[in-house]
Amino acid sequence: MEFLIEYGMFLAKFLTVALIMLFAIGAIIFIVLRAKGDGEHLNIKNINEKYETMSFMLNSQVLGKKEFKKHLKKQKQDHKEKDKAVSDERKKIYVLDFKGDIKASTVSSLREEITAILTIADKKDEIVVILESGGGTVHGYGLGASQLKRIRDKEVILTVAVDKVAASGGYMMACVADKIIAAPFAIIGSIGVLAQIPNFHKLLKKMDIDFEQITAGDYKRTLTMFGENTDEDREKFKEELEDTHHLFKEFVKDNREQVDIHKIATGEHWYGKRALELNLVDELITSDDYLSSAANDADIFEIKYERKKPVTEKLISFGANILDAIDGR
Repeated sequence: MEFLIEYGMFLAKFLTVALIMLFAIGAIIFIVLRAKGDGEHLNIKNINEKYETMSFMLNSQVLGKKEFKKHLKKQKQDHKEKDKAVSDERKKIYVLDFKGDIKASTVSSLREEITAILTIADKKDEIVVILESGGGTVHGYGLGASQLKRIRDKEVILTVAVDKVAASGGYMMACVADKIIAAPFAIIGSIGVLAQIPNFHKLLKKMDIDFEQITAGDYKRTLTMFGENTDEDREKFKEELEDTHHLFKEFVKDNREQVDIHKIATGEHWYGKRALELNLVDELITSDDYLSSAANDADIFEIKYERKKPVTEKLISFGANILDAIDGR
């Protein structure tokens, strides 16, 4: 019996010490992780080096030994001449990649990237935004356009490259640029406003379900999903859409004076070639060709703001991607 009591006391002491040690280790890990921050950082990639590496790998396989040696000798000479030139005098191009969803959620990363670049960018430098978006919420893309406007305000050259689509809110952002380049079959335009909402009033009435909605102010709520919508409600809602469209047209005209706003603000979209004829874009060229051509005279850097997502956010994002795939979007 005494043995069991002593063993029990020993076990209790051991567990107490073990718990204290685990707590201490946990506290240290927490402090270290907190000191590291929340996983936010800028990922910077030298595009010139990327091109050189690709060229080296391809030439090493394609060229014969003598030709490859000649190529390396020439490349070495080119590097010497480049090193002789004052690096500060070379133009720098900063490349940002913006893929917009309906909420323009990547604007939060864009604002951080722009803030970082503007701390060092010179007036001779250029920022190229490779933009891909079919539009979304007015306030989301309005903020995105305002972020790009910061670049113009600092008198840094801004070029927007559209390889696939810049429509509606996407074009709202693109039109801020000094220059818009687009692939020949990129979708451009859609300068209009769309709103749609289902109404279940008849269904609820059929099922004998009442819906109560109390508001203060004549137009606190115009159209509703569950209540009965009147002609007055619809008229007011349309009035709000027209006002938003008017603001959209004004914004495009202010930033691209060369467009015939009445001709292009119909909600239609055009492919790159037609968009060029309508002055919606300035040049037909892909972002790849534009950057590779500029690489001889400029140092090109791809800037990407990255934040480690929590596990819950990753799961939600994964689920959203599956739903998008099912919907065929």
